[in-house]
Amino acid sequence: MRAALVLCLAVAGCRSPATDAPAPAASTPSPSAAASLGPAPAPSAAPSSSSEPRFPVAADTRGCPDGMVRVEGEYCPAVIQNCVEHHKEYRANKSDKNVSERCLRYEPSRCLSKERKHVAVCVDRFEYPNVVGELPRVLTSWAQAKKACEASGKRLCTEDEFNFACEGPEMRPYVYGLVRDASTCNIDKEYRYPDHSKVLPTYDKCLETPRCQEELARLDQREKIGERTSCVSWAGVYDLNGNANEWVELPGKKPPNRSGLKGGWWGPVRSRCRPTVTFHKEGDYGYEAGFRCCKDAG
Repeated sequence: MRAALVLCLAVAGCRSPATDAPAPAASTPSPSAAASLGPAPAPSAAPSSSSEPRFPVAADTRGCPDGMVRVEGEYCPAVIQNCVEHHKEYRANKSDKNVSERCLRYEPSRCLSKERKHVAVCVDRFEYPNVVGELPRVLTSWAQAKKACEASGKRLCTEDEFNFACEGPEMRPYVYGLVRDASTCNIDKEYRYPDHSKVLPTYDKCLETPRCQEELARLDQREKIGERTSCVSWAGVYDLNGNANEWVELPGKKPPNRSGLKGGWWGPVRSRCRPTVTFHKEGDYGYEAGFRCCKDAG
């Protein structure tokens, strides 16, 4: 089964009841060359002198711990993003809810909000564990992700914080612009059907279990942190589209509904900045579900 259709075609500020995740691969339901808007705007501050020197994108790090990037600016809460060309798979199967709505090209985005919201937050430069050369952590529930961030003196990013870190003031559908490009981010890899007879435990237990290691290796198409330097947002944050799905917090929601998934993963799914998958509960996890952490900017 492919990823489910997302009915969030016009107003990109909406939340989808559908999922970009494949069939479950865990003990609970699994979550699921470009023409752009031009060069990403350079941050006003100097780049970090102590972060990853291999990555030349200038990033503002004022008031943020090592390994984090300051994301600051005016965020539009409600955006309209019109797709002008969809993937041929979606065009041929619009009625199939198991086919993800992948857009190949967008019109420039428009802000529908009367006022923009000021955002100032520190965001992990990479997916957790935020260490160059390691694989991003997956098979992790929202609750586990929240606990891991808090243990390091951080917290999960909110939905709006993720959106702004990904799309920036220009409200780009993808981190790199208006046109979908699988050579820029780790997206659109061929879907591999999970073996439902092999129930996968969460990440640490999986790595201790040969049978789970084997199945995860078969399904896995993650790239190591820092391996693809092209998938970088306007603010210098990497892999916000694709590679691993990322848990965020939905402010104002009550347990067990505080959990949302953002950014997409390596499979043939939306993998855009705005869409949020909201129906996976706080204890759910899947082989493509990871996270990164945020912290209030100093």
